[in-house]
Formats: sequence, structure tokens, C-alpha cells
Amino acid sequence: MKHVVDHLGRNVTYAFPPKRIVSLCPAITETLFHLGLQQEIVGRTKYCIFPEQQVADVQTVGGTKQVDLTTIQSLQPDLIIMEKEENTKEMVDMLEKHFPVYVFQVESISEAQRMVEDAGQLVNRVEESKELVRQIDAAFKTLPQKAGRAAYMMWRKPYMVVGATTYINDMLETVGFENPFTAYEGRYPVVDIEALKNAQLDYLFLSTEPFPFAQKHIEELAVHLPNTTIQIIDGEMFWYGAKMKEAAPYLKQFWQ
Repeated sequence: MKHVVDHLGRNVTYAFPPKRIVSLCPAITETLFHLGLQQEIVGRTKYCIFPEQQVADVQTVGGTKQVDLTTIQSLQPDLIIMEKEENTKEMVDMLEKHFPVYVFQVESISEAQRMVEDAGQLVNRVEESKELVRQIDAAFKTLPQKAGRAAYMMWRKPYMVVGATTYINDMLETVGFENPFTAYEGRYPVVDIEALKNAQLDYLFLSTEPFPFAQKHIEELAVHLPNTTIQIIDGEMFWYGAKMKEAAPYLKQFWQ
């Protein structure tokens, strides 16, 4: 047995190395596969869609906010991996009564790299995790430096944008953008057209997820923001973990 402390300061005791893992955070699930845990991952959420071919053979146990306890029990996991924002405290409280539960917390690029390294320690893939962090770090160093005021919108009706203490905001600030909505309350503040106008944005990025923004939404907003460059951006490229290797070249050409 191994005793560790997770990112929330919780003590976790589990059989090491874990042989039956249930991962309930899509970005972390993809990362675990990248670390070579194809045989160990036995459960995932329906939103854990990468890597496509490999996750297809893994049992789904529900979503990120609600899972089927009976299905999870049938899988007999020796470790469940969760993330503070993606999953709820109620889920953690329920599942830890039955299984070891380790919770990550990712709100910045540095914390994303920490997640990868700690995951390697957690599942006995230390060298693989160090190599992934090295590749991510090298890729991110190629990102161009930008200037201007930018916002990232991820929901419509009501409009919601990313605020402070979020991984996405840290991505924007890392390349030099200023996000005026970090001054708003909450990590994903609700805004209206007037607030968007007052923000004097140079760029407004409309994400393809969780709301599927499309060209018609650019036109909808451009009427009110004639001096703002509005662009559709692939929301999956703002996943942390293994996806960060793909994100850097994508954003490099996107923000050139």
C-alpha cells in the first residue's frame, strides 16, 4: 500500500502500482493513456473521448458531474482519479466511502505540469511523465508573444467568459493577452453585450466547447463589437495535460 496526499490536501491510501483505474476527468484520462496505462484504465466518463481508439474499449460510468456508483463498483477500481473543477465535491464524498480517490487541481499551466508529474508518481510512470512535461515545456516556449485585450467565451445564453484562476486565462496571459474579465467575480463570469462593449476587446475567442460556437455567432456578436476581431477557436486545444503538446503548435499558427 502507498500513502500520498492529493492536491486538496487529502490523505489517500491505495494499492501501488494501481492496476484498475477509473478516471473521471477527460484531460487527465487522455494524459494517463499517454503515459502508457492502456491496460490499467478500466473506467471513464462519456466525455473522456481521447485518445479515440483506445477509450472506445473502456467502460463509461457516467459524466463528469454524475456517475453510476453501481457501474463503478462492478469495475472494482483500486484507484479513482478526479479533478476539483471537473468533478463535484459530492462525487468525491460518495466515492471515497468505497474506493481510494485522488483529486487533482489544475488552474494554471504550472499546475498542469505539476499534474502530469504527480500523475507519473501516482501510477508508476515517473520517467514517462517527466518526458511529457519536457515536451510540453519545449512546445510552449515556441508560442509567439501577443498584445491586446482578449476574452474567451465558452457559453451562450447567458454569455459566459473565462475569468481569473482558470487554466484558460493563464494560457491567454502567458502569451501576453490581457483579459479584462479577471476583475469580475467568479471563475466563469456571466457577461452581457454592454459588458463586452465596455471591455474594449481587441480579440474575442469563441470556443467550440462546451457550447458549439459557429460562424453565425461571430455575426451575432460582430454587430455589437465592430472593432473586435472575433474568431472561432478549438476548445479542445485548451485542455491541459497531454493535449498541451498539440495545443502549442495549434495556437502558434492561430495567433501568429
